[in-house]
Amino acid sequence: MTAVRSHTTNILSVSGTLNKDQCGPCANSAAVTWSATPAGALRPVDLCCYHHHHHIIIIIMAPAGAKKGILERLDAGEIVVGDGGFVFALEKRGYVKAGPWTPEAAAEHPEAVRQLHREFLRAGSNVMQTFTFYASDDKLENRGHTQRFTGQQINEAACDLAKEVANEGDALVAGGVSQTPSYLSCKSENDVKAIFKKQIDVFVKKDVDFLIAEYFEHVEEAEWAVQVLKTTGKPVAATLCIGPEGDLNGVSPGDCAVRLVKAGAQIVGINCHFDPETCVKTVKLMKEGVEKAGLKAHYMSQPLAYHTPDCNCQGFIDLPEFPFSLEPRILTRWDMQKYAREAYNAGIRYIGGCCGFEPYHVRALAEELAPERGFLPAGSEKHGNWGSGLEMHTKPWVRARARRDYWEKLKPASGRPFCPSMAMPDGWGVTKGHADLMQQKEATSQEQLKALFDKANKTH
Repeated sequence: MTAVRSHTTNILSVSGTLNKDQCGPCANSAAVTWSATPAGALRPVDLCCYHHHHHIIIIIMAPAGAKKGILERLDAGEIVVGDGGFVFALEKRGYVKAGPWTPEAAAEHPEAVRQLHREFLRAGSNVMQTFTFYASDDKLENRGHTQRFTGQQINEAACDLAKEVANEGDALVAGGVSQTPSYLSCKSENDVKAIFKKQIDVFVKKDVDFLIAEYFEHVEEAEWAVQVLKTTGKPVAATLCIGPEGDLNGVSPGDCAVRLVKAGAQIVGINCHFDPETCVKTVKLMKEGVEKAGLKAHYMSQPLAYHTPDCNCQGFIDLPEFPFSLEPRILTRWDMQKYAREAYNAGIRYIGGCCGFEPYHVRALAEELAPERGFLPAGSEKHGNWGSGLEMHTKPWVRARARRDYWEKLKPASGRPFCPSMAMPDGWGVTKGHADLMQQKEATSQEQLKALFDKANKTH
């Protein structure tokens, strides 16, 4: 390993392993082994003194070589940074319709999906998940939704976009399936598995790197998904959208995880529905269950970017603010750094986000974990650590905020003097098999809506 410092430009050029004695200001950090970037690429980072106010630019020449797979990375103890919430982000940008939450944008507005992938890649994501959430045919045809593209068209377009952007960096492509209206409507195991099979046929054809079964409220359906995904021979991850109380049938997180591992998932965890604190707590319970059963797995967490201390077992969907008034609950970038550290300390090595997560949130994860990963993301070029860029602000009181202790101690105000800090979540208490959750191809009728409005009014 060689390290050469330019005293005129304050640039340290390195290759291989940078030892702590080669950078005086960071003598308290362990040796850092740099991760591979695309062959011949130069990666500018501000790692060497990331937790200090010494601004040293490190340029790393990456070795050539093929990308490591997801299990190869996790088996080696590497941190994998996931991406963020495509559905919510693209709804806010005008490319996804709230309600159905379906991903036609992959085929209809590919430039929007491609750009969001690129922003997450620049923010530090190692995984480009295909924008295939709710891309099953039964969901695309549900409740009068106009199906302008087939599931196959959407899934193929989403794979192409994810792969295109992943190849611009050191990222893997994950093909994803999620819970189905067919399961909620009590269709048979074979019927539900056939829906998953149609999606994974596309993922196999497009040769994605691994598969994710995500956003399942019932472990039974997640098991069915994992069993289908496992037939491809590709690595399988599975995440439930549950909290510490377990799935909607009361199966504990530990038991859920054991069932998923036995079904064939090598990576298990939680995504969506709850905030980072709750999700990390739930993954810990999953980890305890797997270890108690004498099994092995890797663990992942992709929570909401919203504070949800007042949720019940169905998470943020039961909050009265869902989905159009959640902004006051958004986590700051500093909250995200805390989440990244807590997840890492809990033994979680696949750390990302779901609904509400924007690229700057993912960048915060990557920045917090930079000492362990060995580099900062490209997006950190425009972000001083702990607000250090404010040193250049014109106003002195703002310059005084260019420090870590200021942002760590700050309790952000909402600016809403007449709003409560907590909400009363809805508690309809229905799940699979209940008449209210039976799905239909026809649009919701006015009579059906009136019955729902009347019921909602009685619960408030």
